[in-house]
Amino acid sequence: MAFNLIETVRDFITPDVEERAATHLGESREGIRKAISGGIPALFAGFVHRAENGDAEGLLSDAHTAATHNLAESSATLFAGGTTDSPTASGWGSNLFGGNFSSLVNSIASWAGIKTGSVNSLMGLLGPLSLGALGQHARDRNMDAGSLSSYLTSNKAAILSALPAGLSLGNLFDTRARTTAATTDTRVHDTTHTVVDEPRRTNWLWPLLLGLAALALLLYFLGRGCNDDEVETTGVATDTTTQYTTPVTTDTGVTTTTTTTNRTATKVRLANNTELDAYQGGVEERLVNCLNDAGCQAGRDQWFDFDNINFETGSARLTAESQAQVANIVAILKAYPKAKVKIGGYTDKVGDEAANKKLSQDRAEAVTAAIKAGGITDTQLLAPEGYGSSMAKVDAAASDEERRADRRIAVQLREKG
Repeated sequence: MAFNLIETVRDFITPDVEERAATHLGESREGIRKAISGGIPALFAGFVHRAENGDAEGLLSDAHTAATHNLAESSATLFAGGTTDSPTASGWGSNLFGGNFSSLVNSIASWAGIKTGSVNSLMGLLGPLSLGALGQHARDRNMDAGSLSSYLTSNKAAILSALPAGLSLGNLFDTRARTTAATTDTRVHDTTHTVVDEPRRTNWLWPLLLGLAALALLLYFLGRGCNDDEVETTGVATDTTTQYTTPVTTDTGVTTTTTTTNRTATKVRLANNTELDAYQGGVEERLVNCLNDAGCQAGRDQWFDFDNINFETGSARLTAESQAQVANIVAILKAYPKAKVKIGGYTDKVGDEAANKKLSQDRAEAVTAAIKAGGITDTQLLAPEGYGSSMAKVDAAASDEERRADRRIAVQLREKG
C-alpha cells in the first residue's frame, strides 16, 4: 500500500520550485530533488513517532492548524528571485525529532550531496506542507487523536519503505522508543523499526507558518484537498533491512512464491560489464541470473515481478521514481540483444473486471512504451498484455495491504536467444 500523503506533498514541489530552490540555495537541481525525496518520508516518520509516543492529540491539533492557515493574502512565491530569506526548520525540527534532528539533516545532506543549511531550508518548506496534508486528511475523515494514531501506525511500514534507497535513518531512531507490531503482507515484511526521540509539545507551529506566509503552494493544497489521489504501488522499493516475497504468476494462472530475502543493495554485472545499482533478489538480479544460467529456461512461465514500478492511483501514469528500474531493464536488454521479453499487468479484485483489465493493459503498455523510449525495439519487446484481476488470489474484501500482492507489473523472459 502506498502512503498517499507522501506523494501528495511531493506533487506540490514542482520542477519550477526545485529550480528556484537550487538557484536560491546555490545547489544542483538533482541534489535538491534528492533531499526532497528523503525529507518528506523522514518527516512522516517523525509524525508516526510523535503519535506513538503519546502526543497524538497535540499532533492532531497542530495538523489542523497547518491545514486551516490561510495564506491567500500573499502572492509571493517560495525562493523567489531577490529574496534573502529561506524557511528554516531548526526550531520545529528539534521538537519533532529531538536531539537527532541535526543528525537527520546531516544524513540527508550527505546522501543528497548538498549543504546542511540547504537541507534545513528545504525542511522548513516541507514541514508545513506535510503537516498540512496530514491535517486535511484527518479533517476529511473526521479523525480524532486515536484514529489518527492508528492511521499513522498502520502506514508505518509504507512510510519507512518510502525512504529512498541509500538513505537510512538507522541510528537516528532512538532504540528506547516504543515499537509497534510488524506490518506484514505477502510482498513486504516491515520488521520492527525504532523511531526518533519523543517530541515536546510546544508552540513552534504558528511562528513557522507565519514565517512561511509566502508559501502559495500550501494555498493550492488547501483548495485541492487531500483526496486520496495516491500512488498505487505495484512494486515496492524498500530499505536495506526490509524483507519481501515475490509471487510469480504464469499465463495459465499458476502462482508460486519465491524465497524471502533481505533487501540489500547490490551491483548487478551485465554481459557487457555494465554494472547496475539494484537489490539482492530484485527483478534485475533475478532476470540477469536467468539470462546467464544455461539451466534457466525462457518461456511462458518465466515471469519476474518488478519491485519498484509504481503508478498514480487509477491511472497508467508511471511515477518519476519508476524510471530507475525502467532504465535498468533497458540496460539489461541492450546487454543481451537476443533476449525477448513481454510486460504483463495485473490488478486486484476490487472494482469492475472490465475496467481492471483495461487498466492493467494500459499499465503494461505504459511500461513497454517507457522501455522503448530507452532505445529498445519491437524485436526484443513482445506485445504487452493486461490480465486484470483474472489471476488475483486475494478477496476483494481484504485489506488494501493484503491485496497489494495482486497489483503488480511483471516481465516475462520469452526467449534468451
